[in-house]
Amino acid sequence: MKHPVNISKLYIIKLSIPIFFANLAIPLVGLVDTGLMGHLGSEKYLAATSIATAVISMIFWSFGFLRMGTVGIVSQALGRGDYRGIVVTTVRNIIIGLFFALIIISLRDVILYFIRDFFTTSEETQNLIRKYIYIRILSAPAELIMYVLVGFYLGLQRTFTSSLLITLFCITNIVLSVFFVISLNLGIYGVALGTVLSAYLTVIIFLISTYFYIKKHFNIIPRLNNIFVTKKILKLFTINFDIFLRTLFLTFAFLWIPYQGAKLGEDYLAINSILLQFIMIASFFLDAYAFSTEGIVGFAIGRKQKKSFLNAVSNSFKLSFITGLVISVVYIFFFKHIIGTLTNIDYLIFLSYGYVIWVILIPPIASFCYQFDGIFIGASQTKEIRNSMIISVILYILFSIYLINNLDNHGLWLSLLFFMIIRSLTLNFYFPKILNKF
Repeated sequence: MKHPVNISKLYIIKLSIPIFFANLAIPLVGLVDTGLMGHLGSEKYLAATSIATAVISMIFWSFGFLRMGTVGIVSQALGRGDYRGIVVTTVRNIIIGLFFALIIISLRDVILYFIRDFFTTSEETQNLIRKYIYIRILSAPAELIMYVLVGFYLGLQRTFTSSLLITLFCITNIVLSVFFVISLNLGIYGVALGTVLSAYLTVIIFLISTYFYIKKHFNIIPRLNNIFVTKKILKLFTINFDIFLRTLFLTFAFLWIPYQGAKLGEDYLAINSILLQFIMIASFFLDAYAFSTEGIVGFAIGRKQKKSFLNAVSNSFKLSFITGLVISVVYIFFFKHIIGTLTNIDYLIFLSYGYVIWVILIPPIASFCYQFDGIFIGASQTKEIRNSMIISVILYILFSIYLINNLDNHGLWLSLLFFMIIRSLTLNFYFPKILNKF
């Protein structure tokens, strides 16, 4: 495998293209689920799906360290030529993922209690949330293992394979959800069941293919005494715990939007759930550059190639910002069309028009913090991204409380814009620490 010293824009685009297409499938799942619920004749389905998916996403994304920690360690091990380290790290993280998945499932009733206590909604909406959670939470083992597998392939800069995994999961999710909701009339059960079945189908296929990939390219079968090494596990937990806290704060920041929307009223909760789909679409596109940069950065650090690192940083920032601008232009021209596909409830469509400015402004501004995340993850500078996120979320919450009191729902979206800016500024402050690795 050849890795250029001069990391050009073309090379980053080449790695990012498969991730673009895979990430296009991810928001489609959210769009389809929102569209299915938005056409059932009541905003309660949208509200319930918004809260339930936000909470489940917060929980699962909190274990995003399984992907991010895997990418950093695997890519740096690849740079050093440590193939056994690559395999052992991957197997170790899969076992850790299964352990946490069982804990998540065992805490199902605690999660439901938290939702009932935290969100102000009708009893009917709470019942719909309960139906969704009881099914969807069963996908935890499969989804956490997928995080590790995606991290494994991103760390090897095999972005096509990681993207194929994500795409298969998303497409089967969409097909099954549509079938269960429209053909079998399972309602909110249907979208949850579609996700669970597609997750297990995908992870079984890719666990088998990953086994044969490792056997062919590395010819290494890790022994249990190599996997359960106390020093290695403690190091992995240190890295993973930093990313866990970072991701927990990040997902809480997005959970804060439906929480505040519920306090303003279920109409605003429904509107914000629709508008968040636009933000998620943009983030998945912008994350393509961040994901591809993770592997490049880790490899450059493993090889001590400072020039490659700086080229990757500069070119990825430029590409990400330009893409953010393109997304904003697309939203300007197609906002009304996209809204119309998500719901046929007229007053929700009308109210959402007043918030188009935020979904236009956020993508190019957010491109910087997304790209910084990829750089710090590839460098395994996990303490810095943890501190940056904690500072950013605290300021974001304080800003939002003040702004909502003065600007209502517009204040919530303005505070989200500030949140993206603060993340970029704090990560830029820590950036010189990465240069000390060379």
